[in-house]
Amino acid sequence: MNLSEMAQTLPQELLARWNLLLDYFKNQPSALVAFSGGVDSALLCAAAYAALGDRMLALTIHSPVESAESIEVAMAHAAQIGFRHLVIEYNDLENPRFVANPPERCYICKIARFEKMIEYGKREGFETLVEGTNADDMDDYRPGRKAVLELGIQSPLLELGFSKTEIRALLKALGLTIWDRPSAPCFATRFPYGAPVTQEGLQQIITGEAFMRDLGFDTVRVRHHGETVKLEVDAAQFEGYITHRLQILEFFTTLGFKYITADLAGYRRGSLNEVLK
Repeated sequence: MNLSEMAQTLPQELLARWNLLLDYFKNQPSALVAFSGGVDSALLCAAAYAALGDRMLALTIHSPVESAESIEVAMAHAAQIGFRHLVIEYNDLENPRFVANPPERCYICKIARFEKMIEYGKREGFETLVEGTNADDMDDYRPGRKAVLELGIQSPLLELGFSKTEIRALLKALGLTIWDRPSAPCFATRFPYGAPVTQEGLQQIITGEAFMRDLGFDTVRVRHHGETVKLEVDAAQFEGYITHRLQILEFFTTLGFKYITADLAGYRRGSLNEVLK
């Protein structure tokens, strides 16, 4: 894909924002992009490649706490544009501090992953590591941000004031298929703080969310509370609970849950962070 040609078709306002991001990367000798498979870091990959070519590399961590789909999406995005992309295996469950799941779990995770990326970057001659925090992310509890600041990692989208809406609009206008990918935080976020993150629990969550999507629920979170599962879906799709009630009860009982509940407040981003407020 020729991003330069696609950029010429951008509306003036989006073109100005795109050029701002390009200028950021043109001022870097090289760039290592922490690419999660989400839309924010996807835009960083596109801009870094357009500005630097082979002097950029995208790194994606593959761990049990992330979906296989995230890796597939990341690889497809790299293939569509043509930038260099490397997947690194890392098991968060081997870190006892992470497994204990304290409120600073995201910090523990991010510091370990970013240190691994920085180590790789130094070996391969990359001077700058960038990650995809955007301006809207400051509205939620973000302990992982502390790791970014401590390690001196750059956050171009935040620094330049990019919103999620702008990011999706740019990706769509550039013809990149990843533009409408839903937010997909790691599966450890489905456990309440203090509840250990286990392989068994992760498998229940992954299997449960896939089942709910197959029933037609667009956005779903399976919140793991020991013997109790709390389901979150968009309020507009609550009717699906009634339509599929018996299937849901049978499936989650078979998964090993004793109590199957639905959150009447509906899906909320970061709902398990509400206890920290």
